[in-house]
Amino acid sequence: MMSQWDESFDLVIVGSGGGSMCAALKAKELGKRALIVEKLDKVGGSTGYSGGVWWVPNNPVMKRHGVDDSYEKAQQYLQSTVTYEGPSTNPQRREAFLRTGPLMVDFLERAGMAFEYADGWADYYDDRPGGQPRGRSLVAKLFNVRELGEWAGRLSRYQGPAIPANSNEFPTLFLMKRTWAGKLKAMQLGIRMLRQKLSGKEILGGGAAIQGRMLQIALREKLPIWTSTPVEELVVEDGRVSGVVVRHNGRQVRVQALDGVLINTGGFSRNAEMRKRYQPQPSSAQWTNANPGDTGEVIQAAMALGAAVDCMDEAWWVVTSLGPNETLPEGARTAKGEPLPFMHHLDLSLPYSIMVDQDGQRFCDEAGSYMEIGQRMYRRQAETGKAVPSWVVMDSRQRKYYPWGTAMPGQVPKQWLESGYMIKADSLEQLASMCGIDRAGLLDTVERFNGFCTSGVDQDFGRGSRAFDRCHGDPTVSPNPNLGSIEEGPFYAVRMYPGDVGTAGGLVTDEYARVLREDGSCIPGLYATGNATAGVTGRCYPGAGTSIAASFIFGYIAAQHSAGHHKIW
Repeated sequence: MMSQWDESFDLVIVGSGGGSMCAALKAKELGKRALIVEKLDKVGGSTGYSGGVWWVPNNPVMKRHGVDDSYEKAQQYLQSTVTYEGPSTNPQRREAFLRTGPLMVDFLERAGMAFEYADGWADYYDDRPGGQPRGRSLVAKLFNVRELGEWAGRLSRYQGPAIPANSNEFPTLFLMKRTWAGKLKAMQLGIRMLRQKLSGKEILGGGAAIQGRMLQIALREKLPIWTSTPVEELVVEDGRVSGVVVRHNGRQVRVQALDGVLINTGGFSRNAEMRKRYQPQPSSAQWTNANPGDTGEVIQAAMALGAAVDCMDEAWWVVTSLGPNETLPEGARTAKGEPLPFMHHLDLSLPYSIMVDQDGQRFCDEAGSYMEIGQRMYRRQAETGKAVPSWVVMDSRQRKYYPWGTAMPGQVPKQWLESGYMIKADSLEQLASMCGIDRAGLLDTVERFNGFCTSGVDQDFGRGSRAFDRCHGDPTVSPNPNLGSIEEGPFYAVRMYPGDVGTAGGLVTDEYARVLREDGSCIPGLYATGNATAGVTGRCYPGAGTSIAASFIFGYIAAQHSAGHHKIW
C-alpha cells in the first residue's frame, strides 16, 4: 500500500548541522527542492556550537595565500595518519572527501560564503608525510548575527561569552601577558567590542559565523527550514526509504522524499543509554559540550532498518575539568545556569603544566591532538584503572601567565579553591597527598619532565616537536615553547575527565554518502553525513575542522547523487 503524503520534496534533510544547508543549496542548484527539518528551535546543529573550522586539503583559499598543496600530498597525509581500517575509511571514501572538498569550497564561495585561511594552524601531525605546517584549515569571516533579523535568535551557537573573534585568534590572545602580538590581539578585540557596542551589531566568530552565514544564504535562497520538528519515523516503501513522518506545528505530517532522505542529526553524546552501551567507561553525558540535540534516536531508527555502524566507541574527545564528585566549577555554566563544561584543548599546550594519572605518570603529549589525548586517557584507564580522573599539575607561573577555564592570567578564583575544584599546595609532596596522587611517581615524573624543559626535547611524548604544538605554545619560553618546568610554588592541580564535543562513530556510508547494511549493500533512498556517521578519518583527527568539513562535503555529495549526478568529481 502506497503512503498518503501531506507534503512532497525531492530531498528531505533531517537535522540542520554542518552539511544540511550546503546540501539543500546544492540540491536547489540542480533544480531540486530540499526541505530541512530540525527538532530543536535553533538552526545550525553541532556546527553552530563549534569552534567553526573546516579542514579542506588543496582548497582554493589556501592556494590564494601561496600555500602549495595537492590531492597527492593530502592523500599521502591521510595514509600516514588514518591507520584505522574500517568501512568508512576505505580508499573510495577518502578520494571522495579529498576530490570534492575544493569543489565544495568553490561552490560555497560562489553562493556567498566568506572564507578566511587560518594561516599557521598546522595539521595536527604536520611532521608526518604530506603534513602541512601552515595548515589546511578555513574559518568563516566574523559575522554580525543581527543581519539575520528575526532568525538571529534561532541560530544554534555556543552558550558561553559572545566574543567577536575566530578560533585561530585565541592562541595569540592567550599570550596577552607574554607577547606583543598577544597584547595587540587583546587591543584589537577590545576595539571590536567597543565598535560592536556603539553600532548595535553582534559580531561572532566560530561556529556561529559559519552557520550564521549559511543560514543567511539559505534564507536568501528561500530554502524551507522547519524548526521544532522532530522525526518520528523513517518511511519505507517497497524496500526504499521514501519519506519521513514528523511532528510539525503540533500535528503529525507525512513528508515524501522523492529522491532520498539525508540524515545529518549529529551523534549520541547526550544519550546516557547509548553512551553506556557503546562508549568506553567511565562515561557521562554530563562531561560533554555537544549540541543539546545529540541524542541519537535517528541513528537508532536507521539501525532498525538494517544500517551498519562503526566506531561507536569513538568521540571527538576534548578533556574537561571538574570538581569533587564531578561537580562543575564556578564559571562552567551558561548565563541561564545550564552546564557548560570547560574545554582544555588550548591551555594544556602552554608551558608550566603537565597531565598525570593517579600514579603520577604522564601518558600523552599535552599539546597534541585533543582527540588523541582523550584516547590515551581511556587507554591508560583500561590498563590501570587510574586515569579517569587524571590531574593537571601546574607551576605557579601557569596561573600567573595564562588563562585557565574562565580565569584570566593571574587569577585564581576563590570559589575554585574553596570548592576543591582547584587544589593549591606549597610543595609537590603536599599536592600529591591532597590529590591522592602517588607521591614518588609524581616527583619522579616532574624531575624527568624538568630535564626535558632544560634540553627542549620531550623524550617521552614529543611535546613541542610539531608545528601544531608550537603554534599553541609560548614563544617567550625557550628552548621549547610548550615546555616549562614545574618547580616554582605554590603548585596547583585540577581533575581532568574525557569530555567531548560529539561522538565520532555512527552509520556506515559509502563514497556517495549512501547508508550501508552490514553486507555492504545500500539502503535505497537513505543518505547520511556528519556525526551521525562513522567518520572518513576513522579514529584520527588529522587537522582542525575535519569533522565539519566531512559533514559539508558528504552533504554536498549526497545532494548530487540523490539528484542522479553520479560523476561528482
